[in-house]
Amino acid sequence: MSNNIIQPLITKRKSILSFSNKKIDEKNIQILFEAARWAPSSYNAQPWRFVIARKAQDKIYDEFYSLLMEGNRIWAETAPILVLSVAEVKDYMNRPNRFAFHDLGMAVGNLLIQATSMGLFVHQMGGYDFEAARKLLNIPENFEPAAIMAIGYRGEIANLPDELKKREKAKRVRKEIAEFVFHGKWIL
Repeated sequence: MSNNIIQPLITKRKSILSFSNKKIDEKNIQILFEAARWAPSSYNAQPWRFVIARKAQDKIYDEFYSLLMEGNRIWAETAPILVLSVAEVKDYMNRPNRFAFHDLGMAVGNLLIQATSMGLFVHQMGGYDFEAARKLLNIPENFEPAAIMAIGYRGEIANLPDELKKREKAKRVRKEIAEFVFHGKWIL
């Protein structure tokens, strides 16, 4: 199936490894989270939260950065913004919200498409210390940390170590639709 029949921003979006240290204007940061705000959610619970650290402004940025695993620190060090996405997994009555991560993903999806439309790139990471993040960022027990996102403008690929240059230049590969869409029942 041809990519030219879906929204071009979807295929243009990419998790880059080469970030510029160029500051993102505060108005543009607010626009990203406004896009996230409009995501659909089960019962309109809006269980997403985001903790943001700006490299040039926030004292906590270095501590936030230290949460990342070494493999992510190598390339994320120039990203001007780090954001932790968090899901409210229990509601105000302490009942589980089994759709919390789904809904958080919808909000992040909106943020990704908005960022792409603005010439920004977002790279999501699961490689970080979850428990240290919970403690450092004062995340309540009814919330679960999800992914840390590096957000910024594209930087120079030439500044990356050789192995990361290869990853950055590699062709993006996606599964065929038949591998994840089943008609009527699950097919092994």
